[in-house]
Amino acid sequence: MDERQLRILRELGELGSVTAVAEALLVTPSAISQQLRLLQRSMPVPLTERQGRRLVLTDAGQALAGAAIEVETALTRARHSVEDFLGRPDGEVSVAAFHSAGATLFPLLLRALAGPGAPVARLADEDVAQEDFPRLTREYDLVLAHRLEHAPPWPETVATTTLLREPLDVAMPADHPLAAKRRVTPRDVADEPWITVHDGFPVMATIEAIAAASGRRLRLAHRINEFAVVAEVVAAGGGLALMPRWTMRPHPDLALRPLSGVRARRHIDALYRPERTARKAVRTVLTELRHAARTIQDRDTG
Repeated sequence: MDERQLRILRELGELGSVTAVAEALLVTPSAISQQLRLLQRSMPVPLTERQGRRLVLTDAGQALAGAAIEVETALTRARHSVEDFLGRPDGEVSVAAFHSAGATLFPLLLRALAGPGAPVARLADEDVAQEDFPRLTREYDLVLAHRLEHAPPWPETVATTTLLREPLDVAMPADHPLAAKRRVTPRDVADEPWITVHDGFPVMATIEAIAAASGRRLRLAHRINEFAVVAEVVAAGGGLALMPRWTMRPHPDLALRPLSGVRARRHIDALYRPERTARKAVRTVLTELRHAARTIQDRDTG
């Protein structure tokens, strides 16, 4: 028994013939007859009977047709509830981000959503390996993830909106000899100790590209994922590091220099399951994240 079969039974009780029901529902009479047979198989008593050339409902059929009205009414209410949910501008939206993106984008997002009637953002930090970001879309409406520009695209199981294409610069102490240069090359930095991320995290591939371009194996002195900690270690003379240009607060004791000869750039993407954006609240948060990203980029280029 399903909604379509119940509706056919109801229409039959009102219209009095299979042909009339077929015309009303824009299907063939044979299709109507087939659905009535399927419905009858699930019932222990006859639902219809012949009265001359007419097919009419039995008492049991009339009882079920009456119940069909209640079922259709309940389903209509349920659909309206879903439509209301999807159209609500002020629903809760869960957003996860890796640390540097969250530190930069979350405050701008919260300020943008501070007015009445806006979505309520539920924020979380998630520091995971690049390959694990798509899985987080099971738990969150929006997931802010990063990958290197030349890395493989995200899997087709998730939709993607690119928020930023952020350069990665070489961070060094402000009084380091290389700070006198406007740009540095892989050969300039190849003999320095390096602070880099753990294996599986996006920045590591750029470190490997620097080694390949310089023809030397880099000395990896420290493995630290959190850029705020990396900044302090660089400032203390612990080595050089790759730092995002826009999503890290400037450090007074550091100098950042662009890197020549290597594609040092990362995408900051919003990942989500396509069905999540059926909700107006999710679309609104995604729009505000794009605005926030544009604000961050304009600070540097303005």
